[in-house]
Parts: sequence; C-alpha cells; structure tokens
Amino acid sequence: MGKFRGLRLFDSGHSGPIRWATYKTQLAIRHSQIREGLQREKDTERLYTAAIERIVGQYNAVYTWEIKVKCMGMKGHEGAQYIIDSLHLPISVEEYYSKVSIEYDKLFPTAKLLPGAEKLVRHLYKYEIPIAIASGSSEESYNLKTTNHKEFVSLFNPVVLASSDPEVKNGKPNPDVFLVCAKRFKGSVDPKECLVFEDAPNGVLAGVRAGMQVVMVPDSRMDPSLTKDATLVLNSLEDFKPEQFGLPPYEQ
Repeated sequence: MGKFRGLRLFDSGHSGPIRWATYKTQLAIRHSQIREGLQREKDTERLYTAAIERIVGQYNAVYTWEIKVKCMGMKGHEGAQYIIDSLHLPISVEEYYSKVSIEYDKLFPTAKLLPGAEKLVRHLYKYEIPIAIASGSSEESYNLKTTNHKEFVSLFNPVVLASSDPEVKNGKPNPDVFLVCAKRFKGSVDPKECLVFEDAPNGVLAGVRAGMQVVMVPDSRMDPSLTKDATLVLNSLEDFKPEQFGLPPYEQ
C-alpha cells in the first residue's frame, strides 16, 4: 500500500496537507505527528503529580495546579528548577531528582493507555501514516512509563526525548523537540505537514512555534484561555475524527 499523502484541511486556517503526525506529548506523524505516546497523555501527568506531591509534601509545600500547568512539557531539569523556585524548597535540583526518581520508579510502570489512544495509533499505523514521539521526558523515565507497552510504542519512529537528546537544546514551549523530530522522519518533512497531539499549554506553543498544527486534549481544569492557540480542542481522543485533517477515516 502506498503512503497516504493527505488532503487539505477544511477546519482550520492552515492550507497545507497533513503528511506527518506528532504526539505530547507527545507524537509526530509523517503525515501526522503524534507527541509523547497517546497512551500516556493524561495518565502519566497523574503519576507525575502523585510523585511530586509526595516530595514537596516533605517540606510542607503544596504542588498546586497553577505550578503544574507551568511545568508541563518542560525538560526535566527545567521543570524541577521551576518547582523548587516556586515553592522555595531548600534543596538543589540534584537532590530533588534523587528523591523524585524513587517515586517515579514505583509509579511510572503503572501507566495505562487512555481511551481512544490505541485505536488512533493502530489506525494510523495500518494506513502507513508515520508517527513519532516528541517528549520532554528523559530516556530513563520514558522507559519506565512504557514498561508494559513495549509493543505499542514500537509503532512510533522516531522517538525524541528532549531531556536526554543533545540535539534538543531547549525544552517546550520552544519548538526544538518537534523540529528535531520532524527532521528525523524518513524523507523531507515540512513542519506545516505535521499534526501534534498535546495536553499542555507549553506543548501547544511548542507545536505552533514549530509551524505545526496542534490538537489539544486538555485537563478539564484547564483555563480555556490556555487552549486558544490550538488548532482544535477536544475533550477526549475518542472524539478525534481523522478525516478532519485529511487522514483516512475510521472504519465503521
């Protein structure tokens, strides 16, 4: 079966066809791009929150929603420094990482697939729509989060992990991770032909600054003003209609 080249969008202001995809948080689709694993979009955010709450609680601090939103999508050390500074924690980034890594080791392997994620990824893979992962994670945390999903994440190529990849100089909201990801697809890729799936405002901005289109699936607590830069905002991945972006529709 030949590569699907995509039709023109008809629900956004962009005129180019979708040819690649990227997700959160992460995916990069070569006819769409999908960011950091559709399977973990919100579930890993829940696990990050639980781990961080345990650490800051040792200092009688509270990891608030407002701080969490600012950190989402950042490189690991950037996020850690932001949390330490915001909560005035009396520890270094290295000490913070030493503590929180213990919690990650316990929690991340329990990450679950979210509704609609597997259906979308396997659908795109079936139609030979290249998909990739462009994440702010480190290789270590990524491996933990995908412990029970190795076959699923094997469908993504390339996988770009901002906190471990030397070519990614700046974390989200800078566009580096998405641009690096686009360069690593086979063949020539125009960022305008990439579609990003995100849950974080920083990730949305990174995708937009990379010149890509962005589907956002935000937390229900998200301030609507933080979703305004996305091409499309959905309550769930189950609501995504591939044909709206010129991709093959789901089979009935």
